Amino acid sequence: MNAFRFGFPAALLLLSIGQLSGVDAPPARPKQDANGNPIRYAATGHASNYDEAKVGDYTLPDPFVLRNGQRVRDADGWMKERRPEILKLYQSEIYGRVPPSAPKARFEVLESGTSVMDGAATRKHVVVRFGDLPDGPKANVVIYLPAKATGPVPVLLQLVFFGGLPSSLPPPAPPGAASVAPAAAATPSSTTTSTAAASQTPPRPRMPETGPIADILALGYGYATVRYIEIEGDRADINLSGVRKLALAPGQQKPADDEWGTVAAWSWGASRVLDYFETDRAIDAKRVGIIGHSRLGKTVLWAGASDPRFAVVFSSCSGEMGASLARRDFGESVDDMAANFPWQFAGNFQKYAGHWNQMPVDSHMLIALSAPRPVFITGGTQDQWADPHGEFLAEVAAGPVYRLLGKKDLGTSTLPPLDTPLVSGELGFHYHTGGHTITANDWKAFLEFAGRYLKPKVQ
Repeated sequence: MNAFRFGFPAALLLLSIGQLSGVDAPPARPKQDANGNPIRYAATGHASNYDEAKVGDYTLPDPFVLRNGQRVRDADGWMKERRPEILKLYQSEIYGRVPPSAPKARFEVLESGTSVMDGAATRKHVVVRFGDLPDGPKANVVIYLPAKATGPVPVLLQLVFFGGLPSSLPPPAPPGAASVAPAAAATPSSTTTSTAAASQTPPRPRMPETGPIADILALGYGYATVRYIEIEGDRADINLSGVRKLALAPGQQKPADDEWGTVAAWSWGASRVLDYFETDRAIDAKRVGIIGHSRLGKTVLWAGASDPRFAVVFSSCSGEMGASLARRDFGESVDDMAANFPWQFAGNFQKYAGHWNQMPVDSHMLIALSAPRPVFITGGTQDQWADPHGEFLAEVAAGPVYRLLGKKDLGTSTLPPLDTPLVSGELGFHYHTGGHTITANDWKAFLEFAGRYLKPKVQ
């Protein structure tokens, strides 16, 4: 007798009868491995792997081979032929292209010149308004500038989840605020969200989000934060409530399959903040570093790739479809991302679930899109879900592009000892002891790394 003929209740009854008759039920699938790493079971049949011996063989796309099979052999060929080709592949297949109908941005300075931090800094509060509707989406940018600065300063712009720089003015509500409590708006780490349903009510992050502000200012940087969810939502029910909604044509229900997911929307929003910086005489907009953690680490990698005005990129613990190699079967997988966070990517990304090797790109090419500009990447020992080793290997594989352009790579193909930053070249890496966070030592290493390029003046 076929239990499925009688529907779900009958199937449960037969299962109970089987249990009563002594037939063993299938063993429960473990949710963690022996080291506490989360195990996810994708609809494709894939289960999370944390065993280096089971990673399997994979072949990365050659960053120098054009789609027509020809090979670029010099910097000119990379910049004029191969880089635009890779960029277009990411736009159409992975993150999605920004449609021509993307809303215009305008800027309103709500606060300027306020003395903060016992006189060490002055504060500005700028609202970036998207589109023409008075109640449309708007993003708050809070900027601290060194009080003793005598000219335009370089700025570190950090995309944050919740805890950006404080301002004396209340921020406007983010997209979807009417339907969600502030603490449930987003979660920085996909490690806590195994399914799309679980991502609806994630916990408030426990990590401090802002960097060592006093140290940053003392070195001569300005420091700014913008909350990503004010650009576009980050849940199944609100991911089309911000700038992407404004770009829809009449009658259009969702972006086209090759149009922007939310990662592309957040990175586009970061570029609009950079547009404002170009209008502010206190800021040197040619010396702006962009910083993001977890999914925002993915975002800043794409921002650096798609907007060459960003001078330095700091991507923390970005993991799958960020800095870690997608073809390397370790930790979070393409299948997990496609199932649990489909809104973060172009619709075309879905076809690569279960077919990783068919992707025309991998993360070494994403990193290389920022070349020759410097990129700094971190991972943590207790964050194997994000595959820190795979992040390092992606930087190694991006190294030939940096060398072709006359820049220095990591300087090694061997994973460095823990807590030993690699910061001597245009590619930087730090494998920290700890979890899914930006540590104090990450910041210390990044500030040393970035200082060679952004050249702040000590105040």
